[in-house]
Amino acid sequence: MDKSSDTLYENSLKRKEETPNVVHLTHLTTPESIYHLRFGFASLASKPYSSAWYLWLLWPVTLWSMVLTRIYRRTFVVERNRFHQLRLQTWAIPKYGIQYRLKWQKESVNNMIEEAVLEAEEKGASGEELNRYGEVYVKKHPQLKVTLVDGSSLAVAVLLNSIPKGTTQVLLRGNLTKVAFAVAFALCQKGIQVTVLREDEYEKLDKSLGTKSEGKLVTSKSYSSCKVWLVGDDLTEEEQRKANKGTLFIPFSQLPPKKLRKDCFYHTTPAMQTPTALENVDSCENWLPRRVMSVWRIAGILHALEGWEEHECGYTMSNIDKVWEACLKHGFQPL
Repeated sequence: MDKSSDTLYENSLKRKEETPNVVHLTHLTTPESIYHLRFGFASLASKPYSSAWYLWLLWPVTLWSMVLTRIYRRTFVVERNRFHQLRLQTWAIPKYGIQYRLKWQKESVNNMIEEAVLEAEEKGASGEELNRYGEVYVKKHPQLKVTLVDGSSLAVAVLLNSIPKGTTQVLLRGNLTKVAFAVAFALCQKGIQVTVLREDEYEKLDKSLGTKSEGKLVTSKSYSSCKVWLVGDDLTEEEQRKANKGTLFIPFSQLPPKKLRKDCFYHTTPAMQTPTALENVDSCENWLPRRVMSVWRIAGILHALEGWEEHECGYTMSNIDKVWEACLKHGFQPL
């Protein structure tokens, strides 16, 4: 009815594209996870990710979407947020979780991430959060102005603060990642015994830590010695069933373990509660509750807020205490 409506609409289309300060790179997990994005079903996106039986009825559409992801080989924006003066964007790589584990897909995935990094650089983003170590991109493009952050130091800080006070020993089990090595080192330095079940994992940790383990790194065949388990991607169902009743499973990986035991406790993947100042949060990040954000995503925001210009990728780590204090200062709270 208003005569200015058409003009306003036309002018809004002519505005310059918004330049992000922070870009979070993510990817699809399962074929039906595309429905949990904002442009999928809003009702699904507003709740933590879970598999629903009625999504099987959409398999023809799901298969078509998988074909499109193979054709459309570029990242796309799935979420825009604001935090004080920062403009935040989440970009999705059109690849599924299983493709990250296939050797023949490695080059394709790396090329997509590299293109996303360069695109963020071109758009003037000041921080980019990667879900891989990312060192290869820094070496290949040493002139990068965008800061690459893998979030490992904040993940370690959150894990250390998730372990119940008074704990004297923990069991470490799963694929040994950068985060796993750093957590094991920090726990040994705190005087907490780190028990490892597999001999090959013990040898890798012992070689990495050396005398820094303070004698707190041990190997054991017993599953019942620890009530706190730090677990990664390679945790088997058989190993879960051997845990004592009341065991607390704390994942250090980006994917949570399957909840098999009703008599045990399962912590979320490393994440924190977001401040109320974070705007436009109307969907859930994967399996996390509303307004809860993964540490890998928070880390990029922290770097931009604090003006940290050093990369946190490859095998480099930021100061864990400094990152944790900065996180609390800006209103992020532990779960």
